[in-house]
Amino acid sequence: MTYYSWILAFHVMSFISWMAMLFYLPRLFIYHRENADNKAFTEVVEVQEYKLFKYIGVPAMWATILSGATMLYLNPAIFSSGGWMHAKLVFVAFLIAYHFSLGKIRKIMISNPHYKTSKYLRVYNEVPTLLMIFIVVMVVVKPF
Repeated sequence: MTYYSWILAFHVMSFISWMAMLFYLPRLFIYHRENADNKAFTEVVEVQEYKLFKYIGVPAMWATILSGATMLYLNPAIFSSGGWMHAKLVFVAFLIAYHFSLGKIRKIMISNPHYKTSKYLRVYNEVPTLLMIFIVVMVVVKPF
């Protein structure tokens, strides 16, 4: 348990980095969609989308998952402290699914920049905010 606090700090930093990608990538999709007829613009945005997803999002997601799993391994009693951890893990599973859905949307938009509407993408952009709120409330407030 000597290194538990260091692992926790790394976990929080990884989560923040992952959330940054989850917040910004859908915003790039909106710009991509709204400028779909401007080939020069979409080519630049596609590079940004790729680098943000591949070089920031994927490593941050795995760092979050692995550091979280390490903490659970080191402190399995946390599962006995209430249902909050179980709920948190369910919300994390949804966040992981959302992450992979962004990867799928990114690939679709390369060949079909008119994929979905800007309004749809704006609403979809709010999903990680809601999941983050639920996750943080579960960890900090521990409502049950």
